[in-house]
Amino acid sequence: MSVVDDVVHASHALATAGLSDMVWGHASVRDPDGNGAWMKASGYGFEEIDADRVVLVSQGGDVLAGTGKRHLEFPIHTEILARRTDVGAVVHTHAPALSAFSSLQRDLLPISHDAVPFTHPQLPRFTVTGALIATQNLGRALAEELGDANGILMPHHGAVTVGPDIATAVMYAVLLERACRTQLLADAAGGPRTSSDEAETRFKREQIWNPTQLDAGWRYLVRRSDIED
Repeated sequence: MSVVDDVVHASHALATAGLSDMVWGHASVRDPDGNGAWMKASGYGFEEIDADRVVLVSQGGDVLAGTGKRHLEFPIHTEILARRTDVGAVVHTHAPALSAFSSLQRDLLPISHDAVPFTHPQLPRFTVTGALIATQNLGRALAEELGDANGILMPHHGAVTVGPDIATAVMYAVLLERACRTQLLADAAGGPRTSSDEAETRFKREQIWNPTQLDAGWRYLVRRSDIED
């Protein structure tokens, strides 16, 4: 499977998981030749992406391949990829649960399996701005606050998740949205009374969200998106 196919499948999987925001939000894959990031073209929804709507964007923002326009927030992807050599893919989404939960300024608790990849240690929050990450300086600031985590909440905006491959980055995006939504439900019912402690969280991270399980979830989303197409 090519990197272009990866971006197409990622976009469709995110749409199937309910993480669309009309034409906004994007997924990217590191260019294997070191020329930047392959990502969905601007102006299209996740479900509309095909091979002709994927572009290669350099770290400076030039479109090196593909005929579409790049997203304004390309620095999210290029600056994280530049800082994190372990990251092969980046996802940025605007699901309402992400903004709603992050506005509460509360820790995300491992009250479900979904929250396990983002707690103990707690995932970071981006504190510089809630506006668009439209400059390389803001992209670098986001990458710095992300650190070595696999996701970061962006209050008043959305979230970013990363992974060694596109399957992991997409699954983390899906899990983070579900974790935030679950905690909002618990809060609405009076607040969660219990959650996994650090030892159980770390155990569950390997038991439940090991690479094999993440890949199984990814393949399910890809199959579902193929059926819906």
